[in-house]
Amino acid sequence: MENPSYIVVEGPIGVGKTSLARRLAESLDCESVLEQPSENPFLERFYRSRTQYALPTQLFFLFQRVRQLQDLKQSDLFSQVRIADFMLDKDALFAQVTLDDDEYRLYQQVYRQFSIDIPEPDLVIFLQAPVDVLLERIRRRGIDYEKLIDKQYLQNLVDAYTMFFHRYNTSPLLIINSAHINIVDRDEDYQMLLDHIRTIKSGRHYFNPLPSDVIQI
Repeated sequence: MENPSYIVVEGPIGVGKTSLARRLAESLDCESVLEQPSENPFLERFYRSRTQYALPTQLFFLFQRVRQLQDLKQSDLFSQVRIADFMLDKDALFAQVTLDDDEYRLYQQVYRQFSIDIPEPDLVIFLQAPVDVLLERIRRRGIDYEKLIDKQYLQNLVDAYTMFFHRYNTSPLLIINSAHINIVDRDEDYQMLLDHIRTIKSGRHYFNPLPSDVIQI
């Protein structure tokens, strides 16, 4: 892939997108643009009471993500390569899963206003893994409020991501089965992925390597 300006790593909670984004930024000698979930004052309360705190949690993330992307564009930083661990479209995916019908209609009105003129990635990397693998990775990273994530909620997110990327054709797309590889700590796995990324010019691609000895991300 020649001279990309904006690469996004996406996937459900626990799949390893932030870790991969950081490692890609190091390899490509560029900056990363990362989500800041710790800044959301509603997030822990959301996991304790999803119905009560879904809307403020989602709106905070929407405003935060839009601000990050607009700051990049206004500063003309897209003249250089940037690796992000989110795309704005993911915000609407979470909203579909977490909000009731009335809240979602309100959210859509706000989203339409704020999503205008957001730049599209030159490449999207979609990490996949089964829900049981995601739950184990979430457990290992040890964030207290994430221990409240239940299997059905996570399955709903996985299904929403899968459906979204099944239809996605806006940017070149690389879909990676990350269930049995360690692209963070195992250099052989990561280098194999990096070499594959560099071959992508356009279209949809799949990366489904054989299992490694170590599977934790």
